[in-house]
Amino acid sequence: MVVGAGVIGLAIARQLAKSGLETILLEREKAFGTIASARNSEVIHAGIYYPKDSQKARFCVPGNRLLYAYLDSHHIPYQPCGKFIVASEANQLQDLEAIWTRAMNNSVPQMARLGKSEVKALEPALRCVEAIHSKSTGVIDSHAYMLSLLGGFEDAGGMLAYQAPLLRVRPVQDGANGYILDIGGDSNLQIQTQYLINSAGLSAPKVASCIEGLPPSHIPKAYFTKGNYFALQGKSPFSRLIYPIPEPGGLGVHLTLDLGGQAKFGPDVEWLDITDESEINYTVDPLRGALFYAAIRSYWPGLPDASLSPDYSGVRAKITSKLEPAGDFRIDTVDQHGLEGLINLFGFESPGLTSSLAIAEDVGRCLQVA
Repeated sequence: MVVGAGVIGLAIARQLAKSGLETILLEREKAFGTIASARNSEVIHAGIYYPKDSQKARFCVPGNRLLYAYLDSHHIPYQPCGKFIVASEANQLQDLEAIWTRAMNNSVPQMARLGKSEVKALEPALRCVEAIHSKSTGVIDSHAYMLSLLGGFEDAGGMLAYQAPLLRVRPVQDGANGYILDIGGDSNLQIQTQYLINSAGLSAPKVASCIEGLPPSHIPKAYFTKGNYFALQGKSPFSRLIYPIPEPGGLGVHLTLDLGGQAKFGPDVEWLDITDESEINYTVDPLRGALFYAAIRSYWPGLPDASLSPDYSGVRAKITSKLEPAGDFRIDTVDQHGLEGLINLFGFESPGLTSSLAIAEDVGRCLQVA
């Protein structure tokens, strides 16, 4: 049983079904991939920013390779446009050097350092003193990707149950004989399963709290960090993604492109003073546009006035506060919490989409069915 039909839940469910397990995927919404998986930049990340040996680095670098191979073999639209990470001022060069060091420590392929004149030759509108060029970064049609994962899952005999919130979980002999699940919604069922994978994204800590016998110390607090996006009116002067030096909680207000070449900016970092996902307001405040203009003009001074319009927002599934260092992915198994056959996935924000296939393989190995 897999809980949560976002991109990671779909990838895991497909992996388990293809390994021969009878697999059910529970989704509380009316459709798959409608929450965090539908509200992101759709960027295929390279694995640049993450500390060496972190879970994010461990999954993103091979995940990038696996994802591109999957997209090619399944004919899913994507664009390997690459990206520049830019130091707009000389006082940012030390930060750029630290990013480069992390990329090298993570063995990220297809990386290059470019000077000001080299950057200008490729992106004349860009202002910077130096840049890192990541050629393995791209953009993806994430809905088409998730639809393909769902197709592979169903072709392998998997079943997806919509509007099926998980209400209660009771382990049988500490999970040795599986779990009894009480499922609400239209189904209102009770099902027993040998394995339980909590891949509920933003709601993963809340789902974990429904599992009887799981010590509260193994359930992290959820923090909600909103990322707002603004769309560019008119044609973008850039053919690559443009990223500034990262900021606490995010990667800075960067420029991304969709598959049609239309540009958008974001996400920013807006920590929400809420305690539950149900309190999220996804409306983008137009007044935040002033902050966007200032951030963008640090690397694109030519951004015209009145050229940005509020677009959409998403919320990151964080398990660390704004006062703590950036969090990592958490995959909690029996080794952590003592319940056999239970895997909790916490803190799966970016680069979750890029890492999805690598994460799915790892979950399969944890269950010894990969």
